[in-house]
Amino acid sequence: MRTLAPTILKMRIIPAIDIIDGKCVRLSKGDYNTKKVYNENPLEVAKQFEDNGIQYLHLVDLDGAKAKHIVNYKTLERICSKTNLTIDFGGGLKSDEDLNIAFNSGASQITGGSIAANNPEVFITWLEKYGATKIILGADCNNRKIATNGWLDESDLDVVEFIKSYQNKGIQHVICTDIAKDGMLQGTSNKLYKEIMAAASIKLIASGGVANFNDLLLLKEMGCEGAIIGKAIYEGNITLKQLQELC
Repeated sequence: MRTLAPTILKMRIIPAIDIIDGKCVRLSKGDYNTKKVYNENPLEVAKQFEDNGIQYLHLVDLDGAKAKHIVNYKTLERICSKTNLTIDFGGGLKSDEDLNIAFNSGASQITGGSIAANNPEVFITWLEKYGATKIILGADCNNRKIATNGWLDESDLDVVEFIKSYQNKGIQHVICTDIAKDGMLQGTSNKLYKEIMAAASIKLIASGGVANFNDLLLLKEMGCEGAIIGKAIYEGNITLKQLQELC
């Protein structure tokens, strides 16, 4: 098996912090019943990332995703005010008010998934107002179908066609999570990612299933612009010291 050398990895490393009740948690396949709390203080986790040379953070408001409006913006505010991390924030952003709260709380970017699927007119106005550097398309799917509302609902939208449609509207960054892989530590959905990058000229951020450094290497070789890492860090499969060497 190939091993990962820091000199050959040129891809954004983006740890994830998922928030429920103000705590840092992880789920398996998006199932809220599988919640595992890793730290009751997300700021502490974020500072650990920053102390190890990490520059980016993917912060997800799982309470907000279920409630369909932003909930944990105070956690976002605390992390933004106490670190220099570049944070993309998602979960429950359904209205202009939600978006304003997220940006006013310090988010550098926001990720819109459910809103892009269920209310594209609003999402497109966000893209036009803030620009493609601030708005990320969330394309989370189960069996290729876009999932919404904290992955509790499934649409009829094919993930590749969904991404292509938004590329035509100017989107540049896409976070794609294969829900069946998420939190399972069994490898990433490489076949799907290759298909997406062949079909659309976007900057793809892979999410879900990263288990080890070899997974990161494969994502880099495929041309992914970034990789989101969650449970592999929290379970010790990938250490912060290793990520420090990469960053």
